[in-house]
Amino acid sequence: MSKNSLPSGLEFRQSVDHMVDRAIAVMDLDKGIANAIKACTSVLQVTFPVEIKGKIEMFTGWRAVHSIHRLPSKGGIRYAHSVDQHEVEALAALMTYKCAIVDVPFGGSKGGLYIDPNQYTRDELQDITRRFTRELAKKGFLSPATNVPAPDVGTGQREMAWIADTYKHLYPEDVNHVACVTGKPVEHGGIRGRTEATGRGIQFALQEFFRHPEEVKAAGMSGSIEGKQIIIQGLGNVGYHSGKFLSEEDGAKIIAVIEHDGAIVNPDGIHIEELRFYLNDHQGVKGFAGGKYIEDGSSVLEMKCDILIPAALEGVIHKDNAGNIKANLIAEAANGPITFEGDRILRSNGVKVLPDAYVNAGGVVVSYFEWIRNLTHLRFGRLERRFDEAKGNCIVHALNEMTGKNVPEHIKHNLAHGADEFDLVRSGLDDSMRLSLQEIIDTYNRDEKIEDYRTAAYVIALSKVSRSYLDIGIF
Repeated sequence: MSKNSLPSGLEFRQSVDHMVDRAIAVMDLDKGIANAIKACTSVLQVTFPVEIKGKIEMFTGWRAVHSIHRLPSKGGIRYAHSVDQHEVEALAALMTYKCAIVDVPFGGSKGGLYIDPNQYTRDELQDITRRFTRELAKKGFLSPATNVPAPDVGTGQREMAWIADTYKHLYPEDVNHVACVTGKPVEHGGIRGRTEATGRGIQFALQEFFRHPEEVKAAGMSGSIEGKQIIIQGLGNVGYHSGKFLSEEDGAKIIAVIEHDGAIVNPDGIHIEELRFYLNDHQGVKGFAGGKYIEDGSSVLEMKCDILIPAALEGVIHKDNAGNIKANLIAEAANGPITFEGDRILRSNGVKVLPDAYVNAGGVVVSYFEWIRNLTHLRFGRLERRFDEAKGNCIVHALNEMTGKNVPEHIKHNLAHGADEFDLVRSGLDDSMRLSLQEIIDTYNRDEKIEDYRTAAYVIALSKVSRSYLDIGIF
């Protein structure tokens, strides 16, 4: 089994392609067009030296461009020992479909560096990242106009700031240099709400799902998110924020969290903030006092729950354990957490799955907002915020005059509040996730040949991408 073979024996890229093939069969899409859409446009592999502690170390990285039907191509850069060309190509393909599903006008791309970032100091990682950036930029795989990275596994705001600064010094004449990457610190051209965007998007996706009573009933549930029992696999950035928002704002109960060293289970609910602090301090969940520790964390995937959120790795649900999954609904917060064969078993058992290409799209939606902000060189809300506040105050004054009473303070605040950038980003993300799931559900219910939400999502993506190619005459 190769490094990135899943428990099914398939490569990650093969698993993605097989799922896409189900949608192609439903659509009766021309085979040539289908093959053209599935193929990666280009893949770059670079190997470069960096001096570490007085010795030369060699590093290998990749950047795959899956589609250029829209530009720039968009996708994160991950630092991990799981990275290889097949994984990067699979993730680039997912990005193409993801952007199409949520109507973000980007092509799909992805990058990765074969490295364990925990083995290097901050300064060493900066040297490695800046050298990797130069390799990508000089070979045409980094530009605000053609290829824009973002954070992924093993990277964050810090690395994006280094990439942006390196690009700026390489191309100081590019007035849009800050748009060469998204997910930057706010102080360096980033946008508020980007860090938690994927987790917030998962919350909005589930909120929208529970606005469809027939779909909720088909998944063996009823009511709203409040009180629903949720299991989260992986308490990284995505798992943490989705668990925090769903429990603190929507009243869900996080009954289990699975991490690399085991799982914490508490039927009464886990305090996500406390567990996150403990995990950061102890590099694991063992010993956390807020629940029962279970060493075999993977077994907790098979616990009964309403919603299962795999938010870490590829292929954690596969042919060997899919038949034991007892969740009513799975929301794929990670990329590719269910293998092709595992997905087939889940469908036959009636487990509903909200697919990764939709559920975790919040990050690229807000990245799009950041990119637009960088190109316009203007903070969202700067022009209209005070104007909206003035209109709101006029309404409050009118109500006071008409009723002879003072409008209560909380109503006055809501009426007179002018939306700032954070408000607008959250509103735009909510709108994107709502409309996209509505389209997925409509497509799923409209065609009896479509058996699940994943196939419906890919039908939508393939329709948009193929139409784009046909309209501009590539085919």
